[in-house]
Amino acid sequence: MNWQVYQDSRELFGLVFKIVKKLPKENRFDLGGQIIRSASSIALNIAEGSGKSSDKDLNRFLNIASGSLNETLANADLLCANGLISEDDFSLVFKKIGIINNQIGGFKKKLIKKQ
Repeated sequence: MNWQVYQDSRELFGLVFKIVKKLPKENRFDLGGQIIRSASSIALNIAEGSGKSSDKDLNRFLNIASGSLNETLANADLLCANGLISEDDFSLVFKKIGIINNQIGGFKKKLIKKQ
C-alpha cells in the first residue's frame, strides 16, 4: 500500500515494537502486548478500509484507526508516567501519532467533501 498514512502507521508500529523490546521482561507480555495490538490496529484498519468499495466504509475504518491511534497514545502515556519508557521514546511516539492523526483527519475531510 502506498498511502503515506499507511507508511507512517507502519513506522509507528516499528517504533512501538522497538520500545516494547526495552520494557522489563515482566511487562512485555501484558503491557507490551496491549500497545503492540493498538499500534498494529492503526495500520490494519487503514489497509482494510482502503479495499472497501464505498467512501462510507473507508470512513468507518478510518474512525476505527483513529480510535486505535488514541489508544496507542494512552498506552505510551501510561508507560511513560510509570517510568517504563523514557520521555524521549514517548516524545517520538507522540510526534508520529500527531502526524498520523492529521493525515487521517485530512483524509476524512476529503471523503466528506466528496459526498
